[in-house]
Amino acid sequence: MLAKGRKAAPIRINFPPMNLDTRIKFRHLLCFLEIARQGSFAKAADAVAISQPAISKTLKELEDLLQTRLFERGKQGVELTPAGVRFMRYAGPCVQALREGVSTLRGEEHAPPQVRVGVLSTVESLLMPEVIRRLHQRHAALVVSVATGPSAHLLAQLHVGELDLVIGRMTDSPQIQGLLFEHLYSESMSLVVRPGHPLLRSLPLERARLADYPLVLPLAGTTIRKHADSLFVQCAIEQPRQRLETLSPALSRRYVQGSDAVWVAPRDAVRVDLDRGELHELDLGVREPGGSVGICSNAALPSPLPAQWLCEVLREVAAQYRDGDYP
Repeated sequence: MLAKGRKAAPIRINFPPMNLDTRIKFRHLLCFLEIARQGSFAKAADAVAISQPAISKTLKELEDLLQTRLFERGKQGVELTPAGVRFMRYAGPCVQALREGVSTLRGEEHAPPQVRVGVLSTVESLLMPEVIRRLHQRHAALVVSVATGPSAHLLAQLHVGELDLVIGRMTDSPQIQGLLFEHLYSESMSLVVRPGHPLLRSLPLERARLADYPLVLPLAGTTIRKHADSLFVQCAIEQPRQRLETLSPALSRRYVQGSDAVWVAPRDAVRVDLDRGELHELDLGVREPGGSVGICSNAALPSPLPAQWLCEVLREVAAQYRDGDYP
């Protein structure tokens, strides 16, 4: 018991020292992550609604505090340095955890479970519809949020915690550094045309005649485009000057079915069309083995339960695809 009139001594809590500079602010992390995602100071400035000099200054402040360079400027924009890659493994999850904490305080914890997944064109039209159908069949409340686009863009979102998973062929992408990849199956490339195409009238196929028709290709710089280019190199075929470059299976399919264009397509994207006779494959005598289709995840982030549900169904459907039981 304390003597009457005597005040209790204040309680002091000695926190262990932390290797964290308290001058690092949330705005520093947001600017860093946006530059990493956009690969451009100008695009990042537009995304966060500040001027380009302001975002450059904010990054400079962060680099000074960390005493290291986080980006290198190049002809194609900016790229993370090795130090930047290491820092992003922690900055992304930190910002995402704070956002989720704010969401719970706003009552959003009562919303249905959600999985945010990036899907490349290689699996968009064949695998994912069946995966989502089975997920909704098994889970009464589930929101599947799907983002599409080039692998570099989707992997950048995965790095910063804006996506839970990315699915497709992406092992050749530099942005996969620091992420985990799980192989599902390998996929080859095919050359397909509409029924009645002039190239189907003469067998064997005269490869040189391919240059007479428009060509549909994936976007330059993407992983799948590298495999498409490799197929033409193997066959010593010169690419025609008329080309449509896109990652949209829907646009490619409609254009090829209504013209004499030749589509260099991942087999996933056209397998159902070939089975139905709506497209026909050109036999080049060789087959580009393509790449590994799989699931990419961020080891620095805890895997939400809905993401685990999605992975289970993906493995199930992919196994049936490998065995020829799907579609």
